[in-house]
Amino acid sequence: MTRHATLSRLSCTALATLLFAAPVAQAGDFLTQALVSSPQHGTSLDATLTRLAPDADPQVLRLAANALACAEPDAERLAVIDFSRPSTEPRLWVFDLAESRLLFEELVSHGQGTGDAMAEVFSNVYGSHQSSLGLFRTMNSYYGRNGYSLRLEGLEEGINDLAYQRAIVIHGADYVSEAFIEKTGRLGRSQGCPAVRQEVTYPLIDSIKEDQYLFAYYPDSNWLENSAFLACQRDGQQLAMN
Repeated sequence: MTRHATLSRLSCTALATLLFAAPVAQAGDFLTQALVSSPQHGTSLDATLTRLAPDADPQVLRLAANALACAEPDAERLAVIDFSRPSTEPRLWVFDLAESRLLFEELVSHGQGTGDAMAEVFSNVYGSHQSSLGLFRTMNSYYGRNGYSLRLEGLEEGINDLAYQRAIVIHGADYVSEAFIEKTGRLGRSQGCPAVRQEVTYPLIDSIKEDQYLFAYYPDSNWLENSAFLACQRDGQQLAMN
């Protein structure tokens, strides 16, 4: 398990929080509604995730738990990304649900079109270079132009279901590092992929590859209001493999 929050980034983080507090607050009503209306299938998992990752937002973990319980209650591994946090902070957690362990707490990039230090906008459109939200199923690992990588299947129609076609994958990148943050005040940005530190690429990908799950959060009102997984509307077509 690795942690990357440092005092040297406090001023940058504080400034980013002030600049972007308003857009996040505007989605607060939808977040509250989603939390209240979501079926409590993931309550026990919710408590476990909160215990294992006390630095994560418990409301985000609760949504992730409910979405996973809707999709696959018996999943063994879950990764959660909280894109409401600046890229200078750890915002990716990987959980071993079978063993009740936190495997990773990591930095993770967002897309060039999604924002600067803070994520702002998301897309399911090819060529947007934006990150996508929602629940993903992990697929196979492979070696590509970004080295060791992990394919993702987006499970939410209109939100992330073009992830495979867009080549949205988890991979390592040299611009995801403390050194890059010190130099630029933020992480480097991808073309929409959740890129991680090169040092953890292999073990992190291997921990969640092949039919595990990734939940990417941001207080986006459209997604919070309409996600089938947050409302737990089980649908064979929604869950079908591409």
